[in-house]
Amino acid sequence: MSNNQPTNQQPTGNQPTGSQSSPTSTGPSLAPGVTFIPNTAPAGILSITQPPQTATSFYKIAPNELVTFGWNTTYVLVTPTHLTVSAVCQNGKTYPVGPSDGIIPGTATQVVWDPYAYQQANPQNQLVQATYTLNIWDDRGPGQPIARGRLQQNSALQFALYTPQPYTALASGWTCATCSSAMTYASHPAFISLFVTLCIALFSGFHLLRTAARA
Repeated sequence: MSNNQPTNQQPTGNQPTGSQSSPTSTGPSLAPGVTFIPNTAPAGILSITQPPQTATSFYKIAPNELVTFGWNTTYVLVTPTHLTVSAVCQNGKTYPVGPSDGIIPGTATQVVWDPYAYQQANPQNQLVQATYTLNIWDDRGPGQPIARGRLQQNSALQFALYTPQPYTALASGWTCATCSSAMTYASHPAFISLFVTLCIALFSGFHLLRTAARA
């Protein structure tokens, strides 16, 4: 007699047995050795180490003139996926800093910028001779509230960019505007009259002193 009951079939190697993949995390992660963030943890701090912040640093917009910005961090318990670095000009325009449009790894401690290369590649958004503020923030974006273990935005560094002027020889028509103004002032009739008056007063006083000494 035949067996009409269904038999259990084993899946073959070509048949799916269900999803075997696990989701990958693309968000921020806890720093090595950290398992949780305590409620008393402070916010992360980024401190600029290069250039020194004792005075404003001036950088040329010229070939092979690279600018290095360096920093270190403390109290950062949540490692950001990336950092964004930008330069905000005093005229309000914002420029990306670095070779990758201002987006660098979250563990980076410096970025090297070539302002001249940026200038050549972006003729419609030129850097100008002015003072800039360096902005650095984590993957949460700018203007986010302070959070324990998360990196605070840093906007403490100011620097200046300038374009060096080419050398012009005297034979090619170089003139000193300040010197010309000084010569014009010195040749003014009022200045000459004052100078002559002072000379006369000086010599008259010297003559009176000599006469009084002989008496």
